Amino acid sequence: MIKENKRETALQKTQRLIEFDKAYNVKALCGVDEAGRGPLAGPVAVCACIMPIEIPIVGIDDSKKLSEKKREELYEKIIQVADYCVVLVDRQTIDGINILQATKLGMKQALDGLKTKPELAVIDAVKGLDTDVRYVSVVKADAKSYCTAAASILAKVTRDRIMRDMDIKYPQYGFAKNKGYGTSVHIEALKNYGACPEHRRTFIKNFVDAVEI
Repeated sequence: MIKENKRETALQKTQRLIEFDKAYNVKALCGVDEAGRGPLAGPVAVCACIMPIEIPIVGIDDSKKLSEKKREELYEKIIQVADYCVVLVDRQTIDGINILQATKLGMKQALDGLKTKPELAVIDAVKGLDTDVRYVSVVKADAKSYCTAAASILAKVTRDRIMRDMDIKYPQYGFAKNKGYGTSVHIEALKNYGACPEHRRTFIKNFVDAVEI
């Protein structure tokens, strides 16, 4: 009985996210979100995602509210049905144009990479995109919109996998656990070992002396 109630709650939440998207009354609605704006290392991952709503995937939610295992499970389900594009913007670009502009660039490229041009994109909080796609900027869209929540999962899982691979190459920083975020262990490793090629120079200048951007 408890499991049934949990499933009902998840189903109700999924339906609320879908109803949010349906209220825009367009056929091709796209959600756009990113993962990795705050870390000290690695790329920022941006996803644009159009989801069919006829057969909902129960459990889709803001990626930050889901466990890693659940995100991985939902990722595999989402990619089977979605029209999606995930773009990675590398640390050199982030250092060159700043993280906000890098995120905007990734969002434009992700929208351009879809098979279907969206009638409308729901974007998580970011404004000022250079795109001919009509869009709305919604604060916490990944917790309100079904398509944007799906985009958040695809972006997060993609980036987390990259950071786990990066951990094999640069094990001293703990990337598999911290995903590049500035944990105390990560910062201590920066001080002891200096920066690796994947560290964002504009982000770590307060922790490492004399790094070249």
